[in-house]
Amino acid sequence: MNKKKMWFFGKKGASGFSARSTAEEVTHGVDGTGLTAIVTGASSGIGVETARVLALRGVHVVMAVRNTGSGAKVKEDIVNRVPGAKLDVMELDLSSMDSVRKFASDYKSSGRPLNLLINNAGIMACPFMLSKDNVELQFATNHLGHFLLTKLLLDTMKNTSRESKREGRIVNLSSEAHRYSYPEGVRFDKINDKSSYSSIRAYGQSKLCNILHANELTKQLKEDGVNITANSLHPGAIMTNLGRYFNSYLAGAVGAVAKYVLKTVPQGAATTCYVALSPQVTGVTGEYFLDSNIAKPISLAKDSELAKKVWDFSTKLTESQSGESSTSN
Repeated sequence: MNKKKMWFFGKKGASGFSARSTAEEVTHGVDGTGLTAIVTGASSGIGVETARVLALRGVHVVMAVRNTGSGAKVKEDIVNRVPGAKLDVMELDLSSMDSVRKFASDYKSSGRPLNLLINNAGIMACPFMLSKDNVELQFATNHLGHFLLTKLLLDTMKNTSRESKREGRIVNLSSEAHRYSYPEGVRFDKINDKSSYSSIRAYGQSKLCNILHANELTKQLKEDGVNITANSLHPGAIMTNLGRYFNSYLAGAVGAVAKYVLKTVPQGAATTCYVALSPQVTGVTGEYFLDSNIAKPISLAKDSELAKKVWDFSTKLTESQSGESSTSN
């Protein structure tokens, strides 16, 4: 990498932070005491660091994970590193609508408040597979599961915001890969079309939907007059197990340049923690963040009609449960 690119990687934006900033640095001095957060996918990758840093700042973190055994080990490790950390582990498989519904029901029954919902979990570039609900797996896990989770917990967030008089924040982890979706953006009539499936484009499609979801949420929350924001972000390129489906050639190629272009995990969790906790982001909603600064997504991501269409399509899929009536095979 040449000096100019290395300089850009470390160049600070308007927030005072850069791609090199860590999650601890962007939340320095922030007191999250009294806040409760759900972090999906908190047992691996940047989800672990996100949970740790939120707990470090005093936030009560509910780790929503597919494997509770792994989650319990991560919790133990964080508590050892952050004495007094408040963490709970709950089971959540985002590729299963039944699991999402059970998680939301159990969470509401617990009586916990909810200030921050961090939709972090995801899978990347996997071979064509269908979820338990007959929906292409990346769309189901990365977008649809989080869409349903957010919908089911929104009243809890609204009540918490009203009672605590504190701003609620919904944070969707998207990706710069949203720029590489299918040409039409979202293939509503071909979500389950195996013959034209591209693992990379399908990932991009799901990440585009993360942005559109946050933007439509912003519109609806404003109309409701609720003190809750919804933003999306790109955490940065990090070598986590997200890329476990890469072939050996691609993995080798990525590894060869990793030290120049990839973020560390503490850097990768920075933008999430910044958007979730920073006072600089108070009142900011419907934005896309990159390197702890506001950035510009592609024009399709700002298309309000497309956002509403994705919302309606997702509502139909989650209500039909199996998804069979709304997708082609």
